[in-house]
Amino acid sequence: MTKKILTFGDSNTYGTPPMLLRDGNNARYGENIRWPMIMQNYLSPDWKVIEEGLPGRTTSLPDPEMGDYMNGQIGLKIALNSHAPIDLLIIMLGTNDSKIQFGLQATQIASGLASLLNIANTPEMQRKHDNFQILIITPPQVKEQNALEKIFFNAKEKTAALDHFYNQIAEKYEVNKLNAGDFIETSETDGVHFEPEAHKILGKTVADYISANLS
Repeated sequence: MTKKILTFGDSNTYGTPPMLLRDGNNARYGENIRWPMIMQNYLSPDWKVIEEGLPGRTTSLPDPEMGDYMNGQIGLKIALNSHAPIDLLIIMLGTNDSKIQFGLQATQIASGLASLLNIANTPEMQRKHDNFQILIITPPQVKEQNALEKIFFNAKEKTAALDHFYNQIAEKYEVNKLNAGDFIETSETDGVHFEPEAHKILGKTVADYISANLS
């Protein structure tokens, strides 16, 4: 029987390449580069990966520039209902929450992640899917440079602290966790997005984790 994985994230799950200019372009890596599809290739045929990446998505905040639907709480409710049933939910969010306009600290970003776990773990939602496992991935540290430096002002320090608090959330909610920053870095081009090699490494790393712990 095929098992389904829902990958829920932002532009780095969508597959946005590093930006030379902050021009709002809609570029996207092909399936042969994006980490969820790389993960699919390394998993057994029993698994099917569903991509749910949205550039600009936060854990729990509407974006005054990009729209209210950037709130991950809204997106997760829709995704879990439209893709049911799933067997594994992977969440990699928190980078956009570190933008200067939101004024959040790492603890508050982790609270936003917890709000998503609260949604996923409701008895009604778990019954709809006949129960599913959860894996949270801490995004790698932002580098604050070049095209995205201004909107991610002070994000380097905040994102460096995220994994500590995500560890606490994972333990509290009894879910699985990986730190992407242990394996990859954001691009030197814009300090936020992933180069193709990082997608390749992350996809294989997550696939190996699933095969060893969640199959």
